[in-house]
Amino acid sequence: MEIPALDLKVSADFYATVFNWRIRTRNDGSTAFDDGVGEVSGTWVTNKKAVADSGYMVHIMVDDIEATMAMVKSNGGKITQEVGADAPEITTKFSDPAGNIFGLYQEPA
Repeated sequence: MEIPALDLKVSADFYATVFNWRIRTRNDGSTAFDDGVGEVSGTWVTNKKAVADSGYMVHIMVDDIEATMAMVKSNGGKITQEVGADAPEITTKFSDPAGNIFGLYQEPA
């Protein structure tokens, strides 16, 4: 997965702090990540514009959507859709520091 970034360090710090993604440097020197459960891997790119309205939505599964929303806001992101818009699903949308829009999903109890 490639995620557009304005500043590689800002984006890497955001995802590492909010989602506990493991940040690493590839052999070519690019900054890459592995998600918290080792299922998704990718890198940030500065040569593409933010994905703010793509027609599809990538959701990141979280254990506690409210706590994650607070982390998003306190680390430079913004909530762009509150919980409840996709009821009965527990989802929200946020923008990262570069303006990319992603969803959060919490599995029902």
